[in-house]
Parts: sequence; C-alpha cells; structure tokens
Amino acid sequence: SQSEQQVLSSKLECVQSIEDGVLAEATCTESDRVMLFPQKGSGAQTQTQTSLKLLRVEAETLHKNVDSEDLYVTSILYEREETEREVTGREVTELVWKLCLAHSASYETADLFMTLVFELRHLSLEALRALWQRSSFKCRDNWQPLIDALPSCATEGCVVLMKELVASGEIEEDKVEYFFWSFSFIPKPTLGMIESLAPLLKSPRASQSCFLGVTALIHRFCSAHSPCDGVPAVQSVMRTLGKFLGGNCTLQDSEHLSEMQLVLKAIGNAGLAASSLAPVLSLCASLRSNPMEIRLAALQAFRRVPCSVR
Repeated sequence: SQSEQQVLSSKLECVQSIEDGVLAEATCTESDRVMLFPQKGSGAQTQTQTSLKLLRVEAETLHKNVDSEDLYVTSILYEREETEREVTGREVTELVWKLCLAHSASYETADLFMTLVFELRHLSLEALRALWQRSSFKCRDNWQPLIDALPSCATEGCVVLMKELVASGEIEEDKVEYFFWSFSFIPKPTLGMIESLAPLLKSPRASQSCFLGVTALIHRFCSAHSPCDGVPAVQSVMRTLGKFLGGNCTLQDSEHLSEMQLVLKAIGNAGLAASSLAPVLSLCASLRSNPMEIRLAALQAFRRVPCSVR
C-alpha cells in the first residue's frame, strides 16, 4: 500500500586511514533521497562529502607539573574549602541583599547562594536569630533566600531556628513542608535537634511531613548512637507516637484510619528507636478486629527493628 512506501532512504559510507595508531584521514559520503510521490518516482536527492585530515602532530604537549603529594582520593561529593576567618551576621545579611539584587538565573546567584549556605554553618543560634530579624525580607520576585538556604545548612542552630519559625507560624505552609522534608537528609543529627523538634509532634497541626521527617532524623541519629532507646529526647518522641496507638491500634471511627497509618509509618521510620514499641505493634498486628490496612502497617513498622528484639 502507499503508506508502506519508504519516503526517506539514507546511506553513509566512511573510509578511515590510521597510521601508527593515530587517525590520519577520514572521508565520508552521505546520500539522502526523499520520495515525495513514490508511485510517480519523483523526489529529491542530496549528497554530502566530508573530509577530515591530520595536518600535524605537536612535538610535546604543555602541561602543569603536579606534585604527587598534593593528590588524594576522595568521593564525588561537593567540596568547599572551610574559611578560617570569623563569619559575622552583618556579612551574611549583606550576602542576602546581594542575592536579592542578582539575576535569579545567573552563575553569580548560584555562587552567592552556595556561599550563604556555608556561612550560615558558622553562625551560632543567637546570631541566626538576629540574622532572621534583619534578613527575613522578600526579594522583588517574592523570593526569601534565607528560607531556602536554612534547610541546606544542617547545623543544630539552623534546625532550632527552623523549628522556631514553624512554631511561631512566621512562614508559609509550603515552606514548612520544605523544612520537615529536609530533616531526612541531615547527615549528622544531634541530640539538640531531636530535643528541639520533639514538641512539634504533639501539636494538633502536626503534618505528615512532620511525623516522617522527625522520625527519619531519629533513625539516622540512632544509627550513629546505638543504643539510643535510653536517650530522653528519643523516648519522648516514641512515647508521643505510642499514645496515638492506644495500646492496640483500635480506631474510634473510620476517619482516624489514615492518621493511624501515618503514625505506624513514622514508627517504622524511627528504626532502632521503635524497639520499645514492639509489644504494642505485635498487638496491633494480631488483633483481628483491626482493619487489614492497620494490621499490615503494624507489620511494616517492624522493618527497621533489629531481630534481637522479641
């Protein structure tokens, strides 16, 4: 049929000449034929010839001599030289102003933002609070550089400031979610972070990202500080989660189903810290009157609990 006729046919032929392991010459011929009306045999054809020839080989290549002592093996994680000077809050405030004035899609903005993140790590909690008072303004395009930089800071001071901003209601809801999700990626959580964040789980307005972000942070903390179930701040979080279970995950009504599933998922997130709730989780899973979704969620909450726990 006409639809099966080949409209375009192409052909490419190349001849290469290699001398002493080096490509000396390459000649290519490309033919393209387009049949506009195949049944009538009419169309157009093009032919392109390309020639590449080696003209000369440099006697030696200039290169910088590198002392082997300066070479070392490292990961592909981004590295930045730590500054030796003392970073002041006023300097960081000026940096935020520069970010506001810079074009949003420029290399300068990317560099300034990275500098802001690294300099925030040198500020104490008091200095960060003072910085927020001076630099919580929005740029002309409604951007708040400090809000976006805080989650990448990952120090105890930055986490405490983020918690205070969430508790005071000073930031928009989408940024609150952004803060909570960032807690999952903090490489070295501290006890102070957990102590600061624990009260947020008791708030009636605690969101899904709050439960999952805080418990993921606890999991990483416990992985580095085992055993951790005796740490008061960790116990406080697990007690709060345990109260939601009510002893055996019995639901008052169907409206609380998704809330119970979320709590069970958060307990599973907590990992080693969830060991203390193992007996309650067992009851939740074995009670036949519980909805199947809750019984499954209770079993899945054991996913990071060590096998040594009964």
